[in-house]
Amino acid sequence: MASLLGRISRAAGAHRLGNAFREIPNSHRGRRVPFGAATVLSGGAAALYFFSPTVAQLDSQNVEAPEKVAIDPEKWLEFKLQETARINHNTNLYRFSVDPTANLGLYVASCVLTRAAIGEESEGRKSFVIRPYTPISDPDSKGYFDLLIKVYPEGKMSQHFAQLKPGDVVEVKGPIEKLRYSPNMKKKIGMVAGGTGITPMLQIIKAIVKNPDDNTQVSLVYGNVSPDDVLLKGELDRLAATYPNFKVFYTVDHPTKTWRGGSGFISKDTLLKALPGPSEDTLILVCGPPGLMNHISGNMAKDRSQGPLSGVLKALDYTEGMVFKF
Repeated sequence: MASLLGRISRAAGAHRLGNAFREIPNSHRGRRVPFGAATVLSGGAAALYFFSPTVAQLDSQNVEAPEKVAIDPEKWLEFKLQETARINHNTNLYRFSVDPTANLGLYVASCVLTRAAIGEESEGRKSFVIRPYTPISDPDSKGYFDLLIKVYPEGKMSQHFAQLKPGDVVEVKGPIEKLRYSPNMKKKIGMVAGGTGITPMLQIIKAIVKNPDDNTQVSLVYGNVSPDDVLLKGELDRLAATYPNFKVFYTVDHPTKTWRGGSGFISKDTLLKALPGPSEDTLILVCGPPGLMNHISGNMAKDRSQGPLSGVLKALDYTEGMVFKF
């Protein structure tokens, strides 16, 4: 059977990936002391109580084994590259192997940190490059996770990924919390994304549409340089055609003769038509390169806090509480 990544490679991005990552619940419950334990202990029979085979058996039945999680927020762990697929002229999909009995350990929306030893050692220590990436795999998938990575000419980490071969390993740590999404947290969610800024949006979109109890209406405005730069268009079109609560609007700076979406940089008029209006029940998410962020909402602050709201969204009367910047 042809692999998923093989189909992606042939379809040039018009593929179906899994749902966005969900929050992993804490399944390790505390030990439950059987009724009457306090009475036995106060009666001076503590040793008999704790060493009773019957009581020990009952107690063990009430303790669930902790859920196995693949990634660790405190420790760098190695994951082996399983296979790759070319999405377009400068973006690839990388699939990494995971213990099939473990959950990856992400929630919506969060990312992982990747680390690679790049460059010369200094004073006997390795020189590392660290970059965050948002997995786009289904949280229920077993045995793998997928990273969508754009390869930049001067990008140390993306160039490192581009040279990886199946069997090579990358160190991963996480999760890193972004927006903690919960079903129906807002009636309407608008999204403005550019380039690989689509990855956290896809996490949230899939979490919403796969949940029949989540009634959130989602509108995505996705801007790119050219039609060839639009990532995962086939998957986004499929989701929009399948789920009535999701709509997507495309625009490119340099359209071709056959392009059927919008043209030009994301404008005030485009956002007026595509996004839900300012409201306490509305949340606008923004993710993309610095130029897009500055134009739409303003960039995040240097300390990675949200920073003040500016740009087109402020001109349209959205407030800081209605906007989240990735």
